[in-house]
Amino acid sequence: MAKLVIIGPAHPLRGGLATFNQRLAKQFNDEGHSCSIYSFSLQYPSFLFPGKTQFTDEPAPENLVIHAVINSINPLNWIRIGNRLKKEKPDMIIVRFWLPFMGPALGTILRRVRKNKHTRIICIADNVIPHEKRFGDKPFTRYFLKSCDAFITMSEKVMSDLRQFQKEKPAKQVAHPLYDNFGDIIPKEAARKQLGLPENENIILFFGFIRRYKGLDMLLEAIAFIKTNHPEALLFKLMVAGEFYEDEKSYQDQIDRLGIREHLILRTDFIPDSEVKYYCCAADAVIQPYRNATQSGVTPLAYHFEKPMVVTNVGGLPALVPDEKVGLVVEPNPEAIAAGILRFYQLGEDFFIPHLRSEKQKYSWEKMCSEIRELAEL
Repeated sequence: MAKLVIIGPAHPLRGGLATFNQRLAKQFNDEGHSCSIYSFSLQYPSFLFPGKTQFTDEPAPENLVIHAVINSINPLNWIRIGNRLKKEKPDMIIVRFWLPFMGPALGTILRRVRKNKHTRIICIADNVIPHEKRFGDKPFTRYFLKSCDAFITMSEKVMSDLRQFQKEKPAKQVAHPLYDNFGDIIPKEAARKQLGLPENENIILFFGFIRRYKGLDMLLEAIAFIKTNHPEALLFKLMVAGEFYEDEKSYQDQIDRLGIREHLILRTDFIPDSEVKYYCCAADAVIQPYRNATQSGVTPLAYHFEKPMVVTNVGGLPALVPDEKVGLVVEPNPEAIAAGILRFYQLGEDFFIPHLRSEKQKYSWEKMCSEIRELAEL
């Protein structure tokens, strides 16, 4: 049995990173290891977090040890936590890296740990080059990456970005496992009843935090394009489910300017974990009209709930969504996105289901844990 620590967000912090870390820790524990999580007492200063709150009201996951102790902006804290982990001497630390801002804190902690000459440090890199660039990105990223022994990426794009900084250290690309901790598939009718949605409406789902790189504005333009050019085909509604991470007013103004409000279902509060299955199961398909992407946590959700996807041809998305099998891949512009939605309804949801059920077998937590252990030589 190995002693493992995951460094990254966890309950009571919310969001995809916390969900991933908790599921990964559970998998290691289920396999007989001892895995705890070192999370943040302060994760983001306000200028990096435009949402309403960083915290969830939902109960903590059962049978997981979570230490909310890392302060991302306090260097004395970094040294103290690094020394604590150095003395604890875990066999392996798995550290998440998704934002250069975290580089100084995580890099300093890990440099202290390395002095015990025992702990192997494996980074799961969600992003190396960020979606939204800021001053200090490159030096912060370099500082962090030098503190790691090996790397896991979950897309070719992130692997390519990683190799711009780290050409020699071991690295593996492993598929993002499915989020199987949001519950089982439920009938579409039951999900819609739970959410108060019309039973007989066609609904396509945009899910997750709303940020510019995710292309919601292009998707709204696509709806308007269909309304203008193919009004007879506008037999569906777009459901937007997720919290605004930037100015909501520009989107609301765009909706009114385009005259498409009647074709939308807006649920723009944070979606708690307990409700995720209802939104996914209520939809005919999930759409990801991103301007750029490395990978997406929405894709594993769609796989788990066996929902076809319409995704743009950017970053790692096309590799995750085989075209005209588990979904459709389109170019990142409103006309192409519109054509993808119409093509989906032309083929029908049932066309994609056999491919989804076959393809989703690739994405297991057992595989992720095995690859991490192999990199750490445990």
